Amino acid sequence: MDWGTLHSLIGGVNRHSTSIGKIWLSVLFIFRIMILVVAAESVWGDEQADFTCNTLQPGCKNVCYDHHFPISHIRLWCLQLIFVATPALLVAMHVAYLKHEEKKQLQKKGNCNEKDLEEVKQRKVRIVGTLWWTYATSIFFRVMFEAAFMYMFYFLYSGFHMPRLVKCDNWPCPNVVDCFISRPTEKTVFTIFMIIVSGICMVLNVAELCYLIILASLRRSRKQARKHLNNISGKEEKQNMLNEQKEQ
Repeated sequence: MDWGTLHSLIGGVNRHSTSIGKIWLSVLFIFRIMILVVAAESVWGDEQADFTCNTLQPGCKNVCYDHHFPISHIRLWCLQLIFVATPALLVAMHVAYLKHEEKKQLQKKGNCNEKDLEEVKQRKVRIVGTLWWTYATSIFFRVMFEAAFMYMFYFLYSGFHMPRLVKCDNWPCPNVVDCFISRPTEKTVFTIFMIIVSGICMVLNVAELCYLIILASLRRSRKQARKHLNNISGKEEKQNMLNEQKEQ
């Protein structure tokens, strides 16, 4: 998988995201994708080859391996990262749409040049209006995907600890067979590390969502306060005009 392409696509969102969103993206690529590409794939590269069982019954080893590892850790982590990163692509598409509309408005006015178009391209888009809803929705789905995959890991592997010995009695095994997993301690360390980083990403997403809600509430309060002040000013002006008319 070309993780560099995914980084370039999501990196465009980084300019328009909040400070917490920038931290989330850094954690995603440094502590998850880089660890997955550099180290984790080599740790799980021999998982099926070195999965040994104390029987020579043809097919028993493959059946036992499929029973205890229905989905490879590496493939499940890759699928998790794709699902988690996809909502950010929706934000990137929305930002691109808003900038396209802004360029069209400038072109309709007929006073735009290459410099103006470049400024529109480089300008940071504020997270307000419909973009706020798209951004908040993307964060919500990130949290849901993270939680769903963490539960899936726990459900499929009965926890996050990799055992040294597993027992299997599935057909065509003649009886209860002992099977041994290669480097279980190392795999347990990597599994726990990836789960912890996934939990950190969830905390960052929840914090960013709360931050967006607080900012939106403050903007709404300021807007209502200005509207209230304008109403008071309008009433005072109207009252002053009535007083002047009475004096005349």
